[in-house]
Amino acid sequence: MLKQFFITCSGADKTIIYSCSNGEQNKYAGIGATVFFTALLAWIAASYALYTVFDSIYTATFFGLIWGLLIFNLDRFIVSTIRKRDRFGQEFLQATPRIILAIIIAIVISKPLEIKIFEKEINAVLLKEKNAMAIANKKEVANFFQGDLDKNKAQTDSLKSDIVKKEKEVNDLYATYITEAEGTKGTLKMGKGPVYNEKRQKHDAALKELDALRKANLAKIAEKEKLGTTLQASLDKKVADTQPVIDGFDGLMARINALNKLPFLPSLFIMLLFLAIETSPIIAKLLSPKGEYDFKIEDGEAGIRTNLAQSNHQRELMRTTDAGIYDDVYAEIRNDRELYNYKKKKAIELLELQADRFSEKQKGAM
Repeated sequence: MLKQFFITCSGADKTIIYSCSNGEQNKYAGIGATVFFTALLAWIAASYALYTVFDSIYTATFFGLIWGLLIFNLDRFIVSTIRKRDRFGQEFLQATPRIILAIIIAIVISKPLEIKIFEKEINAVLLKEKNAMAIANKKEVANFFQGDLDKNKAQTDSLKSDIVKKEKEVNDLYATYITEAEGTKGTLKMGKGPVYNEKRQKHDAALKELDALRKANLAKIAEKEKLGTTLQASLDKKVADTQPVIDGFDGLMARINALNKLPFLPSLFIMLLFLAIETSPIIAKLLSPKGEYDFKIEDGEAGIRTNLAQSNHQRELMRTTDAGIYDDVYAEIRNDRELYNYKKKKAIELLELQADRFSEKQKGAM
């Protein structure tokens, strides 16, 4: 049962192969098994590759099955269309386009499986790339908001600086009228005289200005700090909103690029392995000598070519014979006087009708 299934996979003519020896049947069963397992690997590889795209095992399995059936049909077609020739050069020339197609199929099949085999290493590469992207994204978003943040901070610092300057001015005026009262500076007279009162009034006026300035600036500073908090929250929200995009940077193309950053040699060996598997049925047919099945196929094709040549020859003889007969018939008719007189009569009638029509047209034009 399994042998019959693999023979079907090889694309061999069942009527002919089952009339061959058991060894010949086993050879084509082996070729069919290679075709089947190559398609099976293609199904697995395509399913995994599509799973990284759709994130759905059922969708990936369904489309992977379609891809596997396509590869199965292509491999079966490639193997079944190779015919053994008397010269190896002719066989190789015939198989060259099929070998190229097999190489392309092998590369397509091996790449998703390479991604799965080196999944841990690829994840490490992707993690580094995601971290670098996250840092770059934070810098880019920070640069976008940095102008507003710097401007807001500068305005806040300016308001605070105004308060500090005014406080220093009030403190200096306070020290001035205190030292005047103590007699250590100014007029050097102890007591609260006119100069003391004048300096005290300047201090009190500056103190009122400080209170008004502090009240106004603190309100503005509160607004600026609120604005700064809002800007920082917007920055954090922008970073948080873009982070899922970075976290999702693990699709098929990203994994292929990450795979290309890994050492080339292990990936090359895996690709060569699948290349050997994919081309093995073709190589086996090229290297194997003509077998019983090939001779029977050649015998059937030779019989068809002979029958076709005979049929073409017979049709050509029929055509030339029939043409000769008609040549003789029309040669005899050409010498028949009765037919000649009849055609002459009809020609005269046509000429008379033509002359009458021409005469009527000329009269109508006058």
